[in-house]
Amino acid sequence: MTHPTPQQPAEDATEIRQIFERMQKASRRDGIPPAKHRIALLKALQKGLEKHGKALVGSVFRDFGGRSPREILLTEILPLGGSLSYTIKQLPRWMKPERRAVNWTFLPSKAQILYQPKGVVLVIAPWNYPLLLSLEPLIGALAAGNRVIIKPSELAPATAKALKTMISDIFAPDQVQVINGDAAVAAQLTHLPFDHILFTGSTKIGKQVMKAAAENLCPVTLELGGKSPTLIHESFDLKTAARRIAFGKLLNAGQTCIAPDYVMVPRRAVEAFTDAYHMAVAEFYPKLVSNVDYSTIINQQHYQRLLALIEDAKAKGAEIFCLDPAGEGAVNEKRKKIAPHLLLNVNEDMKIMQEEIFGPLLPVLPYDTLKQAIEAINARPRPLALYYFDNDRKRIRYVMEHTIAGGVTINDTIFHIAQHDLPFGGIGPSGIGSYHAIEGFKTFSHGKPVYYQSRLRAMDRLMPPWGARFDRIMKLLMGKF
Repeated sequence: MTHPTPQQPAEDATEIRQIFERMQKASRRDGIPPAKHRIALLKALQKGLEKHGKALVGSVFRDFGGRSPREILLTEILPLGGSLSYTIKQLPRWMKPERRAVNWTFLPSKAQILYQPKGVVLVIAPWNYPLLLSLEPLIGALAAGNRVIIKPSELAPATAKALKTMISDIFAPDQVQVINGDAAVAAQLTHLPFDHILFTGSTKIGKQVMKAAAENLCPVTLELGGKSPTLIHESFDLKTAARRIAFGKLLNAGQTCIAPDYVMVPRRAVEAFTDAYHMAVAEFYPKLVSNVDYSTIINQQHYQRLLALIEDAKAKGAEIFCLDPAGEGAVNEKRKKIAPHLLLNVNEDMKIMQEEIFGPLLPVLPYDTLKQAIEAINARPRPLALYYFDNDRKRIRYVMEHTIAGGVTINDTIFHIAQHDLPFGGIGPSGIGSYHAIEGFKTFSHGKPVYYQSRLRAMDRLMPPWGARFDRIMKLLMGKF
């Protein structure tokens, strides 16, 4: 998806602007919605997921040309249901004014933060988890009291249509709307003066979204990607690590923004890890081509991109291991399936070590010392996720203190995103800002500081004209620092 300067037909651009302006007008007119209203909207979304869930799962399956309905339930519908229940329960507490300390010289006055909706929010969602990454931001934005426009990915058109049907069924048009279309439609939206934009996608497009938002000084949350490292300490059981890494890596055939992008293994254990990973693949996916549990690649373009990464690495000296338990072949172009691959002897000249993989290919990098491994991780741009396998608390703390990543799972992969009370977001090239949990509520809120002056005003003694009394009081106050 690209975001060029919008050059839409006039009627399309006009309609998009009119939808936005109606929402903006409604937001200004109706003011700040109470908790009761917000909870009603969230419960309506709960019922909508129950009513339309089967159609939504089927639409994702059709967009991929084959993705496990059970996997969709596990990775998209179930997390949304849990997030809705958690948010509905916690929202009254989140909305309470937050007390803040007052400088002692201003006592007995008070200070607090009031969290108020920003207004109209734009959510631009990707194709890889088109339900979760469209509706999870919606939950946070509605909890904060906003109105929302969702732009699903044009690469998942059936899901985009199903989302529009569900949203139109349960929300008023000036509360939530889905606007479908190509990249030009997304660009048109990013140039409008929204009160907040949340974009999930590539770092390249994230920069374009941020640039467009800057025209209106619109704050942005960017959920991007990058090369998320996995590091296994030599003391950790390799079979356990390989099994958990294979699960996180091969969900949606690796088309996951927080999938392990490369794994660092003690040099002496590379062969043992390769064997253990192969066993895990055979356990999870004994067949690949006809197995609905193993996802297809979303389209021909991404399919060819992944094959090119393999060929580039092979041409530059990588050792390629195709993990094909049933002997069906490394690739199946008709079904757009690529078998899991391990790549050894990789180097930085290979494209697979320069860009996010977003597929079932996993480079294995040997290391000699933990310090060396950490230095290698820190030499790269800060990742969206980091995974470390170790049972020693002291070493875990050392790794946590000496690396920076958007989020971390210890002794497993990807599950930090599934915790309803943890924020989710990146850092640097992997993203700006976060959502989920109370942090999501705050992302879509304006925390308005309010100072309440008391009837007894201590500052009256420091008002002009200044003289000896002022000097005595200031000397006393300065001595308190």
